[in-house]
Amino acid sequence: MIQQKTYFNNLEQLLNSSLQSFQVLHIDLKKMIKKISAVGVSDLGTGLGKCINLSSLRLDLIENQIGDQGGSDLGTGLGRCTNLSNLTLNLSENQIGLIGTQGLSQSLGNCTNLSNLTLNLSCNKISDEGALALGFGLGKCTNLSNLTLHLWLNQIGKIGGSGLGSGLVKCTNLSNLELDLRLNYIGDEGASGLGSYLGNCTNLSNLTLSLRKNQIGAIGAAGLSSGLGNSTNLSNLALDLFENKIGAKGASDLSSGLGKCPNLSNLTLTLQWNKIGAIGASGLVSGLGNCTNLSNLALDLSWNLIGGEGALSLGSVLGKCTNLSSLTLHLIENKIGSEGALGLIFGLGECTHLSNLTLNLSQNQIEDKDLSSLGSSLGKITNLSNLTLYLGTKINKSKQLNEKCLKLKRLVNLRIYYW
Repeated sequence: MIQQKTYFNNLEQLLNSSLQSFQVLHIDLKKMIKKISAVGVSDLGTGLGKCINLSSLRLDLIENQIGDQGGSDLGTGLGRCTNLSNLTLNLSENQIGLIGTQGLSQSLGNCTNLSNLTLNLSCNKISDEGALALGFGLGKCTNLSNLTLHLWLNQIGKIGGSGLGSGLVKCTNLSNLELDLRLNYIGDEGASGLGSYLGNCTNLSNLTLSLRKNQIGAIGAAGLSSGLGNSTNLSNLALDLFENKIGAKGASDLSSGLGKCPNLSNLTLTLQWNKIGAIGASGLVSGLGNCTNLSNLALDLSWNLIGGEGALSLGSVLGKCTNLSSLTLHLIENKIGSEGALGLIFGLGECTHLSNLTLNLSQNQIEDKDLSSLGSSLGKITNLSNLTLYLGTKINKSKQLNEKCLKLKRLVNLRIYYW
């Protein structure tokens, strides 16, 4: 008799069950007091190989000690589950290196019916060669439509970053991709190569790409965005470049490439600590003005020294994004000052469809005496229904600011934080 769904958190009980009967299986062996070794995972792999009817599997092995041998043996078992269409595999912090990644990747390539895959290999040591092997294996999963890959902190450099992309481009049905490469060192070459390959994933519509702390400079930002600019079907993009070194030129080139994505409607850009400055801030939003379908934008430029001039430019250019309905703008500690803040908000008044605004101006030398004017400027964004303001700890609460914001005819929710 086929069992529809079963949960196990004990390896012995699982291995003693009727393995052939499972269609849906959740095995939870994460953070065990008695760590599961390579031997235990070898038994697990053998058991999984007997699950001939399995179509959906979630396997949690976080923080065990399976190592290379365990990774390979686990892959061997999974490779025999030819009916698998949904797989979630959590293997972070397991001392898996190149050999284990190669074995696992090769076996995943045998799961040709996979359409949904979540693979977490964070905090292992897969290296460039492991990333190449992973890309090669995944490239054989031609039915993949949804893929989530967590590979942060894995000693992946430029060869691995680009090589991973060379495999993913073969997944011709891929429409949703989340790729987490934080805390590696793919650099300019890796970012450019990755972007080039992803831009050729013709069915990609939703992309979340985290590349924070990857030693990416202006050249890498330009190459990455130039590649993504070829993604004609991309409608939702979240790109995290926190604490790289793209600078002013990189910011301008980044938006120039993204501005070529004709169907982009939702964009999240995380760019803190990138030394972008006023010129970079202006160049960044100038390119985004070409995204004529952009309706939702979240932009984090905190700690980038954009100053008052940069804030004025931001407001002026964003005001030309006439289809914007939702805007989240984080500008913490940018030396904007009162004049810059007023200019920014004045520009946003041109966004005639803007209904949701979150504006974080904390630690920007805005003076108490200018809060009333700030409220007056906000009052000109006539279609606002939801407004959230962060003004920082050095500003006293302003009754006048509240009153002027509340005069917005369509306003439903108002939140002002002084921290």
